[in-house]
Amino acid sequence: MTDIAELVAENIDIWTGAIQRKSRAGRGGGRRISLYGVERLRALTLDLAVRGKLVPQDEGDEPAGELVGRSAKALQVAIARGKFRAPAKILMSTATPGLPKNWTATRLGALVRVINGRAYKKQELLSSGTPVLRVGNLFTSNDWYYSDIDLENDKYITDGDLIYAWSASFGPFIWQGGRVIYHYHIWKLEPHSEADTSRDFLRLFLQNETSAIKASGHGIAMLHMTKERMEQLAINLPPLAEQRRIVAKVDELMALCDALERESADAMAAHQALVENLLATLMSSEDTATLVTNWARLESHFDDLFTTDASIESFKGAIVELAVSGGFTNTNSAAFKQKRLRDLLVFGPKNGFSPRAVDYDTGIKSLSLSATTKGNFDGLHYKFVDIETPDPESELWIKKGDILIQRANSLEYVGVSALYAGSDNSFIYPDLMMKVRFSADVISEFAVISLNSKPVRDYFRANASGTSGSMPKINQTTVLNATLQVPPLAEQRRIVAKVKALMALCDALKARLSDAAQTQRHLADAITERAAA
Repeated sequence: MTDIAELVAENIDIWTGAIQRKSRAGRGGGRRISLYGVERLRALTLDLAVRGKLVPQDEGDEPAGELVGRSAKALQVAIARGKFRAPAKILMSTATPGLPKNWTATRLGALVRVINGRAYKKQELLSSGTPVLRVGNLFTSNDWYYSDIDLENDKYITDGDLIYAWSASFGPFIWQGGRVIYHYHIWKLEPHSEADTSRDFLRLFLQNETSAIKASGHGIAMLHMTKERMEQLAINLPPLAEQRRIVAKVDELMALCDALERESADAMAAHQALVENLLATLMSSEDTATLVTNWARLESHFDDLFTTDASIESFKGAIVELAVSGGFTNTNSAAFKQKRLRDLLVFGPKNGFSPRAVDYDTGIKSLSLSATTKGNFDGLHYKFVDIETPDPESELWIKKGDILIQRANSLEYVGVSALYAGSDNSFIYPDLMMKVRFSADVISEFAVISLNSKPVRDYFRANASGTSGSMPKINQTTVLNATLQVPPLAEQRRIVAKVKALMALCDALKARLSDAAQTQRHLADAITERAAA
């Protein structure tokens, strides 16, 4: 029998240190990392629970086969009384090797009736009446519809009912929101025999089944889940008394996981606050001597401070701000001249062109927004377009020294700029980007650093149209009126060299962090797999 609490205590650093960065947190932002180790702990807890390895068996417990028998009799009585029609024939379940004593193999439909919700016409959804529970209300949405339709009792749910969302987002829930109508994309799982069924245990079983499907990458399988298939799900059923012990133990261990997550979140927040405070002190240095002192203090603690993606990103931001404010130069700040982009450009800003993409190689590649979203050029993100090849001198082509500005994206990314690093005439650029080219008075690398600095990015965001929507936009006039602090060319070169060196350091820190996180994830996998064996 695996003691999860002991497993947690012995490997606490692994559970909290095994993290995984999300590819993106969505347009709305949100949490960008997941506590991989804690997620594995949760999965292990459920897996052991449904296999009889979480709590000891008690030979005195009534065998689960008796529960199944009484459930079958209750079902037949309900059918005989005309409460509902007989369900599809439930398949016999084959015995599972190594099944714990007093457990029995059965099917979900032998224990519960799976009841479809109801679809609603637009005119049936009102602003008052009985709430209509939709899948979105179970996961992300607080927007409710209501209805005044009088329905059969089995089309309502109330506190304590077991339900399952089976469309788009999916999973089981014990409902605790009062009496509501449930939508077509939700099933109600009603026990044949209330006295012989633990809804809480069935929720754990269904949660484990759902998690296994998601973890395998076959979530699409749920799109094809039918009522009949749900009824035929094989389940290894413990005695009722053991079900209750299992539920209590799972609740205890899930609370422990919740505590680990809170502690980890608090620790990361405190660490990030410390980093932000030290960087703010650096940025507010009164003179060069103070800056050198503060920088030396920061540099001596790199290994302790920059241990998360968030802290490294903050450091990158500080590097850019110091660069454009003269922190990396010995030149008097008066040498920095404030100039509008309109006075610094020899071309642009000019929007690109977005013909329809095709799924075959035409030889003409059009960049996608992802090619520049991170503030540097990535030539792996493009699509083929089927158009007549532009003239070699066409401004649709991107050339060395060109800078691409995202004129439309989420508010987080609108205005992000990147210096083109490919060969001439290898790509055209889309309508959601603008292209600019600076005069010889501004080094392209310095221009990109300045365009991605906080003052300029804040200016772009503040002047973006449609900021309440998902795709705010900036126009050419906004870009032309942006201001940069421009030092002499020699200072621009020194600044660019310093920024490149520090960004390389950040990349090295991130690579080391990624390697360490991967090691921690492998350790978490190894521990959970050994415990589950």
